Amino acid sequence: MIVEFFTSGINTIVEMFQGGGIITYIITLIGIYGLITSLQKIRYLRKITKTDTTEIMSTVTIAMNKGGAVEALKSISRYKNPVSKIISEALKIGYKNKTEVEEGMEQVFIVELSKMTNGLGTLKTIIELSPFLGLIGTVLGIWTTFKSLGVNPDTASMAEGIYLALITTIAGLAVAIVLLPLYTYIKGLIDKEMDKIELANKMTNWSYAVAKIKVEKDIPCALEALHEAEGIVNTREISEYGANIQISFKPSMLEKSISNIILEKCDVKSEIIESQLKQ
Repeated sequence: MIVEFFTSGINTIVEMFQGGGIITYIITLIGIYGLITSLQKIRYLRKITKTDTTEIMSTVTIAMNKGGAVEALKSISRYKNPVSKIISEALKIGYKNKTEVEEGMEQVFIVELSKMTNGLGTLKTIIELSPFLGLIGTVLGIWTTFKSLGVNPDTASMAEGIYLALITTIAGLAVAIVLLPLYTYIKGLIDKEMDKIELANKMTNWSYAVAKIKVEKDIPCALEALHEAEGIVNTREISEYGANIQISFKPSMLEKSISNIILEKCDVKSEIIESQLKQ
């Protein structure tokens, strides 16, 4: 009995589908495309939103205590989401100046936002267009029915014609009803990720940093250049493995990268061996 019920239901749907004409086929095709797009988008967004921002920042903090910004960059490379990529750019302060870091974060944001919203406009268009396509099919069907009734009046034919004409409206509404909740869910996931990105921007607003630098030669000149530079709070010569200068600086005031500061004044190459960033 249950098998008969389902068989009968499937046969009715197939009958309606065939009776709806070409517009029903069009609505069905764009509906299938919209459904596939929605499921792919949901899969992608669920993948990138499953990791919490505080978890990533906790990983950064632990890694920072072990080996500084470089270690933190390595530790969050396993997170493949917009938040981790933005934080990665923020960790490069010192190696780059604040403007370069901000531009890098902005570029990552634009690219990741494009990935998140790609196809969303098409999905919205399908949801809005489907009922109208269905309505057009119905109007055309009723027009055809009344036209044929003018030649051969028949109440049964009129009822059957109107029944077939309404199929396109049913199909259009069905597509919109199925896709609209999926669209709303996708928008919710995107908003959730946007909130995380905003939180990440606040959490990476480093207020203080300490770096150890290796200068190839002319350490006094390098110390003088760093001392005069905007954003550098303190400089001193050290004698450690791989480093000979230690500096403290304010990331928000760093107009040039550390290596460029030394290179411009002393024409000497330098390298940041370790960088510790603090909020």
